[in-house]
Amino acid sequence: MKVVNSQQEEYKAFLRNIREEREESSSLVKLIFTVIIAILCAVIVCVILVENSTLLNSAGRKMAEDTTGIFKHSREQKRTFDMSFSPRRQNILILGVDSNGEDTDMWKGTRSDTILVVNIDPKTHSIKAISIPRDSKVYLPDNKGVQKINSAHALGGVNLVKKTLKETFGIRIDRYVLIHDEAVEKIVDALGGIPIYVEKKMLYHDYAGKLHIDLEKGNTILNGKQAVGYLRYRKDGLGDIGRTHRQQWFMKSLFDRLHSPQVITKIPEVLNVANTYIKTDMSFYELSQYAAMARSIDKNKVEIATLPGAPNQRGYISYWILDPVKTQEVINRMIYRDKPVLAEGMKFKAGIMYSPKREADAEAIKQKLDELGFEANMLKITHLSHTRFVANKNGVTMEFFNWLQKKMPELHDMQFIYDPTEMFSVSSDFTIVLAEQ
Repeated sequence: MKVVNSQQEEYKAFLRNIREEREESSSLVKLIFTVIIAILCAVIVCVILVENSTLLNSAGRKMAEDTTGIFKHSREQKRTFDMSFSPRRQNILILGVDSNGEDTDMWKGTRSDTILVVNIDPKTHSIKAISIPRDSKVYLPDNKGVQKINSAHALGGVNLVKKTLKETFGIRIDRYVLIHDEAVEKIVDALGGIPIYVEKKMLYHDYAGKLHIDLEKGNTILNGKQAVGYLRYRKDGLGDIGRTHRQQWFMKSLFDRLHSPQVITKIPEVLNVANTYIKTDMSFYELSQYAAMARSIDKNKVEIATLPGAPNQRGYISYWILDPVKTQEVINRMIYRDKPVLAEGMKFKAGIMYSPKREADAEAIKQKLDELGFEANMLKITHLSHTRFVANKNGVTMEFFNWLQKKMPELHDMQFIYDPTEMFSVSSDFTIVLAEQ
């Protein structure tokens, strides 16, 4: 009981320390999973084009026409990424850039408020993605000084972003994709909407930023404007942390939507949007190769993580201060795919967080975990949104999760998230979160 009470206090303390950003303008409120929408839509487009030779000939030509660090280490020599597309792993940089106003070049002088590094392994058909918080405090190369990382694109374009990632985190980028912020609304509408569970009533109006959110709790199909509102909403006491979680749930719903047969008829409209709002250095051939691979990706082999840290205010500027040790752990796991060395006979500690209405399910899962030999701590939380499996320790891998799924069918549809901050933890190495939905 003391463990549970302690966890509740730690959880409440964490929430109290989350600070909302001072700036409310729409240009600063961007979406991490804007990039997921755009890249997966591009993949779907390529699949259709590759399978239809007539479309391939015409659309292929059209696309060809349009289209001193904090963490010091020597990882870069460990592996190379020299080939444009090969059995080797690739690091794809995806940037969601904001608007510079009307009648301006949408790709120049714009901040990259969405920064995602996607590591793709063609051999295992698996994807690992790292989200880098836009307010992360870093030193920008070329004498740009200490800045938020989202300033890199505005000050030096995609090349400065790539150089920052290499010198700060040791991550070498192979290819990039830029997505303008207007792509979200237009692509969601082109897909005919995205089904999602809205975990709470969301009501917010920002007349200056032209943002109006009015969503009811429950299952719904979001149109483009509603999807933007859902992804941008942060008036729930969780600030950017809550918004990041919603982006992760949105990704799962989007992934399911893009694998539905009904999407095929939406491809021409998606292609029109992509031609205008997406810029990449990938050739049509490369896109088609990723498309072919994407068709066989198992959603149980998609792992996502956010670089861990804590909010910090200096004057009127709010930063995200990265945790050096945990950040390096995330990079080693997600980019270099390091396998943790576990002590012989080690047994993970399990945790279960559950909504009051899921208490019976929580008890049943605890019983199964007990039968498998796991020590399981439980914690009832009144407000939990979206069921998921959270790896709190580096040793809890996707392979372990897949093994556990075979033993416990209840886990089959759960989203896997790696979160070393242990926000969702009950003195546990992994936590099963059981929400009402």
